[in-house]
Amino acid sequence: MKNTRAVVMIAISVIIGLAAVVLASNWVKQQGSMSTSKVVVAAKDIDLGTRLAPEMLTLVEWPKGSTPSGALMGEEALGSLLKDPQTLEPRVLKVSVLKGEAILEPKLAPVGTKGGLSAVISEGKRAITVRVNDVVGVAGFALPGNYVDILVNTEDDNAKINGKNDKSISKIVLEHILVLAVAQEAGRDETKPKVVNAVTLEVSPDQAEKLDLARSIGTLSLVLRNQIDSAPVTTEGVFKRDLLNRAPEVLPVAQTKTVEKTVVRKVYVARKPVAAPKPVQRDKVEVIKGMERSSNEY
Repeated sequence: MKNTRAVVMIAISVIIGLAAVVLASNWVKQQGSMSTSKVVVAAKDIDLGTRLAPEMLTLVEWPKGSTPSGALMGEEALGSLLKDPQTLEPRVLKVSVLKGEAILEPKLAPVGTKGGLSAVISEGKRAITVRVNDVVGVAGFALPGNYVDILVNTEDDNAKINGKNDKSISKIVLEHILVLAVAQEAGRDETKPKVVNAVTLEVSPDQAEKLDLARSIGTLSLVLRNQIDSAPVTTEGVFKRDLLNRAPEVLPVAQTKTVEKTVVRKVYVARKPVAAPKPVQRDKVEVIKGMERSSNEY
């Protein structure tokens, strides 16, 4: 009895072992038969505006089912990045890329773009640099890739009240401006604040005119804003009197003498016609003499 039970247990163990071997073999075959492709990735961290070089790129096996959209694949793609067929020059990155990250076509500047900061400026935009300090530069937290508002402190000549010099004003003149670089660094991967003396901003041509005028008539400050907050905000600006909670004085109104005029109106009243007086009746005596007849009244 005991021998039979042992034989059964051994047989069951052998069956379970064979099943495990078969399953493992099938899994290995599936993994070996999974189709892959060679994708161009960064061999090290690359900053935006950098011309690509052979030591910066490499090819890795990437499962076809999870290949990123726009990825460059194969030796031919790698060669075109290092030597573009049109310009025979390396392509330029317009965003920063980390080690092991796939090189995608949207991350590359247009063909023929030269390296440097100009490669990352959007079409129709311009780059302008403004001088800042540790306070104006938001204590160094305004880093490349952040968005800021531009605040100017100046004097409004039209705000003079009652002849008093009460025209100091602070006003936001530009909103949602992209920081391209701080000092001479355009890398966007660091989060550590940097206190610098200059910040380069990406603006449109009309915004560049406003910014240039603003820094010539007053002092500028940067206001750091949330990355995803792009809603415009319209403000009236704040004056010195608003800061001190003082209402603007009102000039006294000159008093004028009021001359009262008495208006006399003529009223015409229709009168009733007066009846003529009745004649007074008198006594009458009639005298007849022969053929003559006369009368006298008394």
